[in-house]
Amino acid sequence: MWQETDKQLHRKFQFDDFSAAFAFMTRVALAAEKMDHHPLWTNVYNKVEIWLSTHDAGNTVTEKDHELAKQIDSIFSAKA
Repeated sequence: MWQETDKQLHRKFQFDDFSAAFAFMTRVALAAEKMDHHPLWTNVYNKVEIWLSTHDAGNTVTEKDHELAKQIDSIFSAKA
């Protein structure tokens, strides 16, 4: 679940292996690029952490962040 703290949405994801985590990140990157709204994220082996905030709105959470979070959740749910 996404948590809103320090003016950011944050969520951790875990996958079976690095390849699955990287595939997820690739799909998220395509969605983010379409929205022109890019996450702060980290990846270590099978774990991905994502933080969302809107920089041009003063680094706070906006509707753009909630929309991207929904798309990310959909991508994560579609993994097989």
